[in-house]
Amino acid sequence: MSVPLPPAFAYHSVDAGGVRIHCAVGGDGPPLLLLHGYPQTHLIWHHVAPLLAATHTVVLADLRGYGDSDKPAPGDGDAEYAKRAMAHDQLLVMNDLGFERFGVAGHDRGGRVGHRLALDAPEAVSALAVLDIVPTRHTFEQAGMEFGLGYYHWFFLAAGHGIPEHLIGADPEFWITARMTARHRGGTPFEPAAVREYVRCFSDPAAIAASCSDYRAAAGIDLEHDRADAGRRVTAPLLALWGEHSFVGRSYDVLAVWRDYASDVRGRALPADHYLPEEQPELVAAELREFFTG
Repeated sequence: MSVPLPPAFAYHSVDAGGVRIHCAVGGDGPPLLLLHGYPQTHLIWHHVAPLLAATHTVVLADLRGYGDSDKPAPGDGDAEYAKRAMAHDQLLVMNDLGFERFGVAGHDRGGRVGHRLALDAPEAVSALAVLDIVPTRHTFEQAGMEFGLGYYHWFFLAAGHGIPEHLIGADPEFWITARMTARHRGGTPFEPAAVREYVRCFSDPAAIAASCSDYRAAAGIDLEHDRADAGRRVTAPLLALWGEHSFVGRSYDVLAVWRDYASDVRGRALPADHYLPEEQPELVAAELREFFTG
């Protein structure tokens, strides 16, 4: 691994009910779980985690299907990549590390996993931060032409018959770098060593299949779970951060949306596009530190 996490961060492989989850742990203080999004790994937090480690025990985990975590073969219905299953993995990881109650911060897909974790295990989640998302149910139920154009990858990745797997597999590096550069505006440039790690991990056909299953689950079983839970609210304090230049920032009243899904909501826009932890790491770290220690 060429992306420098400080030596104090130790790597672990945790058996989460038969799925091995790859994670790094460092720092001291209250536990804080950091979850990444698509098409990345725990290394999206490589600037932020050392800043938080001064006040928290930080756990950076690869979601199932991503990074160096296990990649179960998708089955009918994509239940293997339901956010409920992915959230349960992370609950087991934190319990295995000795943490029964902890904070969670998730970017992109990781924010959706964190949202599900806060609903399914409210006794475990002390506070939740979501970065550059609004809830999946709201997103699909409000989708129009602008969403279809701005977030076309949601529908492309959810397509069947092996189409996205075949096309992405032909040139995964192009797909990853094109997706990332199209959604970056100002701030800190992407770290080349981190990008190489994203490409290395995503070049595995099993990772491509898993990530497509992740998006199919969002349009299927996740939506079923979310609709069944309509009316339930996240009871933990919730911090929403978003990029002022991102599709989310341009398209939604983010705090108003989250107030339909959570009881105690705060947050603000940051001067970035989608990849907040890499574009504005110091601002993200400051916001998270204040929120999780407040």
